[in-house]
Amino acid sequence: MATTTNGGQQGAPGAPQAGGEQGPQISVLAQYTKDLSFENPNAPRSLQPSQQPSINLQINVNSKPLSDTDFEIELMVEGKADTAGTVLFTFELVYAGVFRLNNVPADSVQAIMMIECPRLLFPYAREIVSAAVRNGGFPPLMIDPVDFVALYRQKLAQTQAPASN
Repeated sequence: MATTTNGGQQGAPGAPQAGGEQGPQISVLAQYTKDLSFENPNAPRSLQPSQQPSINLQINVNSKPLSDTDFEIELMVEGKADTAGTVLFTFELVYAGVFRLNNVPADSVQAIMMIECPRLLFPYAREIVSAAVRNGGFPPLMIDPVDFVALYRQKLAQTQAPASN
């Protein structure tokens, strides 16, 4: 996203465009696990092979401004696996990153924070969940890719609905 094209050749990230202006840039300043919880409440019985479990996932994104250009983005992933009414495992992960947005039009900042930033965080969060489930004695849980555009639109609809009532 930070790469510009000049005369058909790709410029270096952050290279000035014609006229001396830089294009929009997203920089990842830090990534970290803010909170991680894994529970296997019925072990060792839950580790016995049985039928395919039902797995429910919930994913949410929050943002917090740190300065005019820096934002903390939290990707929250919660899950629960159960079979025949017995909880096999539950987990909660808050994986966050600090992002710097430069030269981004004001009307695009919210969409970038809620779509592009969590899209960059997701592969790392997915790996943490997979390892936690595996270390809990179960096969690794490979979460399917997430459509953050749809998640953003859903969140927009929810925030606009109370305003219209």
